[in-house]
Amino acid sequence: MISIIESGMLVPVLGVLAGIIIPLSVFIWLYYEGKGKRETIREIAKNIDDPSKLEDLLGIFEERKKEPIDYRRSGVVTLFVGIGLFLFGFVITVAPIEGIGLLVGAIGIGQIVAGYLYPNTSEELTNAVEKYEES
Repeated sequence: MISIIESGMLVPVLGVLAGIIIPLSVFIWLYYEGKGKRETIREIAKNIDDPSKLEDLLGIFEERKKEPIDYRRSGVVTLFVGIGLFLFGFVITVAPIEGIGLLVGAIGIGQIVAGYLYPNTSEELTNAVEKYEES
């Protein structure tokens, strides 16, 4: 019987197994990472009688950002990544990388424009509403 190594099938088999093992290990890792937080919240909640304190505690453990996405900041980062890719392709004289750099730079410019067209911070939204109400 021919083994996997002798038949040259080792790399494809490892590739398929990696496609299965990596997502499963990430899910297990995230489960055990959050398990300690959930148990801690449960124990603290048992000892708290005031519901408002419990809501404050849950707000502390909440991981989501309350701030909206700043498209201007991410647009500038994306723009400079595109410029870097373009220059990298220019230096090593590879045309496809230059094109990819231009594409990424154009996406960055689009994000910057979107950041100015759509206000996203609460202060900008308040100012926009006040300007609308004045006119």
